[in-house]
Amino acid sequence: MIEGFKKFIMRGNAIDLAVGVIMGAAFSAIVTSLTEDILMPLVAAIFGQPDFKGQFVLQIGQGQLQFGNFITALINFLLVAIALYFFVVMPINKLKERYAKPAAEEAADPQTVLLQEIRDELRKSNNA
Repeated sequence: MIEGFKKFIMRGNAIDLAVGVIMGAAFSAIVTSLTEDILMPLVAAIFGQPDFKGQFVLQIGQGQLQFGNFITALINFLLVAIALYFFVVMPINKLKERYAKPAAEEAADPQTVLLQEIRDELRKSNNA
């Protein structure tokens, strides 16, 4: 039982996932700071409030639709997505392109291989 768990943990996928989760948590703190400390003060300068929370509220009976909260969450999500793309995905893709091995030739059709072998044998027999 422990041996199976050890094999599972030592596979690259589990370790990669653990590293990704830890890096994601650290990266999230950076993006949160970017949003709260840099971008939302710009929103405050334009709209008079530091974020959209409490703004754009639609009252329906006893309930409220908080569109401002959603807009703030959407801005945070878009910033995380943009930052991940430009600071993680693009550099990794560039590295993969740089160090990629040339693509292996496509496997030839078995019929084509057989015909080439027959051709080669016929050439040998004609030259002999």
